[in-house]
Amino acid sequence: MANLRFALVCGGVLACGAACAAGQNTPSDVPPVIDVHVHAMDESFPGGGPMCPNEAKFLASDPKTKEAPFGWDVENCTPKLYPSAKGEYLKDMKAEMERLNVTAVVFGDEAGVKKWQDAMPGRVIPGTSFTAGMGTGRVPLDKLRQEFTSGGFKVMGEIGLQYEGLSPSDMSVDQYFALAEELDIPVAIHMGTGGSGRANITTPKFRGSAGNPLLLEDLLARHPKLRVQVMHAGYPMIDNMLTLLQANSHVYVDVAGLIWSYPLSEVNRYIQRLVDAGFEDRVMFGTDQMEWPKLMAYSISIIQNADYLTPEQKRDILYNNAARFLRLDQKAK
Repeated sequence: MANLRFALVCGGVLACGAACAAGQNTPSDVPPVIDVHVHAMDESFPGGGPMCPNEAKFLASDPKTKEAPFGWDVENCTPKLYPSAKGEYLKDMKAEMERLNVTAVVFGDEAGVKKWQDAMPGRVIPGTSFTAGMGTGRVPLDKLRQEFTSGGFKVMGEIGLQYEGLSPSDMSVDQYFALAEELDIPVAIHMGTGGSGRANITTPKFRGSAGNPLLLEDLLARHPKLRVQVMHAGYPMIDNMLTLLQANSHVYVDVAGLIWSYPLSEVNRYIQRLVDAGFEDRVMFGTDQMEWPKLMAYSISIIQNADYLTPEQKRDILYNNAARFLRLDQKAK
């Protein structure tokens, strides 16, 4: 089914039809999409390669052997998602985002995000954070203030405290969230899944427990006007995620990473729980877009082909909820 979905989205599910493949469509023909979780990469990961999305399982490993950095089962699928050729990723992403009519929140350092803005004007909402990489230090508060007051940045993220084993409510980082509340900047916090099935091997400071969505409660109590995007929807802690959403109406989730990293039935079950529980207006589309240009189209197809979502719910997830969260001056689509 995953392969069928990918074929459909490339062949026309996104209202492209045959003209899409012929390059005859313009973005105005395609309903707009907001991807709230993209990384400002311009090259593939070292050693990266083809990937089958929605792989069936994570494998155990033996510490006496040479353990792979990724725990996904190695599968065959058609088509696989392939990285761009060297030096071509940004060009490929520009073409995909134009074809799919995507505007993206792009996270990274100032130079990396600016490169994306220059490559695709009008399609990039810039985001940056105080975590300068996964546990590699803190951006000075004054520098971050400058980036959001005069540097053009609009979202504070990706905040990867879980990779440091830290709760988002830890007082050592509270000054940054206070700044976001003061400047009315939404924050995007990594919570839930991580480590690609090998966190114990590749990211030893990562703690699954630090991704518990309920750890946000003290932070939200201190900063009641803070708008929070829980990245990865706190997967797999659905009950705690629903508890947080019920108690805090300023909290939204994105389905990035989750949408392609786990078996498709599990992905759909998790998103359906969020919607069936009454939070359809706070689920936002995201990819966690990295080195595979076709990942964005594939991820959109998961939402487009979800038989448990109404057409209105699909448009809300793909566009309207994010437009509201980000306070974009755009009417519902």
